[in-house]
Amino acid sequence: MFHPCHSCDGPSGMTRLTHLDGSGAARMVDIGAKQPSARIAVASGRIKMSQEALGAIKGGDNPKGDVLAAARIAGIMAAKRTGDLIPLCHPLALDAVTIDFALENDGLRATASASLTGKTGVEMEALVAVSTALLTIYDMAKALDRAMVIGEIRLIEKRGGKSGTWRASEA
Repeated sequence: MFHPCHSCDGPSGMTRLTHLDGSGAARMVDIGAKQPSARIAVASGRIKMSQEALGAIKGGDNPKGDVLAAARIAGIMAAKRTGDLIPLCHPLALDAVTIDFALENDGLRATASASLTGKTGVEMEALVAVSTALLTIYDMAKALDRAMVIGEIRLIEKRGGKSGTWRASEA
């Protein structure tokens, strides 16, 4: 099992997960000795929907109100609560969270960015923000299209920390 964001080489040269101790028990990683650095993460995902639902969102005609404004606020709020949602994540004092939306032929793409100056990365915060924004779009538009599909949620880029910059390859 390998998780590229939270791995290091053990004494045998094999990759080990840092959220597991020597006996395999889950643990929160000790970041006390790490030096703070500027960190940023960008994640994206999309929601596929009917033309009726897409048109209502685009035209501001959704019965529940401004879908994208609600989704943006929900995503930002969720990013701030990531440490409460993901068991081994550190609670972080984020400097900024942004969420942008792009209309596509058959749905919407959401892109979230989270940043701070701190001792650990903000990948999970960006991923939680984009996931929650997409779930909020579903919730607000489900009366128009219950068959919407959320997917392609992934980390696009992270910068900062010991591992430096990482960017997703185009897939």
